Amino acid sequence: MSIGKTLSGIVGNIAAAIVMLVLSIIAFFVVIFIVEAGAGLAGYQPAGDYVVLSAALLTGFSVLSGMWKEE
Repeated sequence: MSIGKTLSGIVGNIAAAIVMLVLSIIAFFVVIFIVEAGAGLAGYQPAGDYVVLSAALLTGFSVLSGMWKEE
């Protein structure tokens, strides 16, 4: 395996990780909005801690399920 191919793979992995991080942050903010809107429609006023916790769990599990691969 050549050094150029290895460096190309490393750069590709770093770029993919950065894109995944940015998309996860965007998804986190979208999920926070959805959780707050859903709680408001249901007549609840949850504390901010619980909104962030639920958004983090939902975003984390969606990222993990997107990374699932069948071999």
